[in-house]
Amino acid sequence: MPRFFIPSSAIGTKDNGTKTVMICGEDAMHITKSLRMKVGEKLDVCDMGRREYTCVISEIGETVFADVIDEKDSDTEPPYSAVLYQALVKGDKFDTIVQKSVECGVTKIVPFISDRCVVRLDKKGVAKKAERWQRIALEAAKQCGRSIIPEICPLMTYKEAVDAAFKADIPLFCYEAERGYTLSDALNNAPDSPDISIMIGSEGGFSVDEAKYAEEKGLRCIGLGKRILRTETASSFVLACLCYEFEL
Repeated sequence: MPRFFIPSSAIGTKDNGTKTVMICGEDAMHITKSLRMKVGEKLDVCDMGRREYTCVISEIGETVFADVIDEKDSDTEPPYSAVLYQALVKGDKFDTIVQKSVECGVTKIVPFISDRCVVRLDKKGVAKKAERWQRIALEAAKQCGRSIIPEICPLMTYKEAVDAAFKADIPLFCYEAERGYTLSDALNNAPDSPDISIMIGSEGGFSVDEAKYAEEKGLRCIGLGKRILRTETASSFVLACLCYEFEL
């Protein structure tokens, strides 16, 4: 069934006690014009508070109303919070990173500038692109059944990203030159429901000085196996490993 996100304020109760939801704006237009749904058809709604509702459309128009026929707590979110700190990359690679990271369970994505970034955008330039990235995150969240919409955060400098990433229970720094300490090592004795940060560099990876700074600040410098992964692959790879470790 189609899935839509609404604020909790869009949930109400009719005089007869039936709980109802109100869907407005672009989502209402999508229901009526693109999907051409009719009164009586079902759809799924999530209130972004990790509560899901199965609904039947009761009224179609510029605003769509639907009666709730079933509700439950969402069980689609991972038992940990994973924040991806991703260096800016060329072309539309960041689009792919956002989409696949959302599918793999990321909570937030933070773009940052590193020494080897080819793309050199300022905060204003990234803010314009962030609107597109946030829409990609929304569509990916709908498609894969997430109960939250992962946030695309403002651009950070490298040092700002390191300082923020360090605050996690498990701060991971993915470095292709690391051969001794692995992701598996970093996840040993992990706490329940940990906060995890993942730092991934641009196409050229991290510089030696950047890796040294991250280690000095307390991040766990890890290798991702014997093969060098592309930057647009690395985030999904790590998130999939986390999924296997904590969920499967």
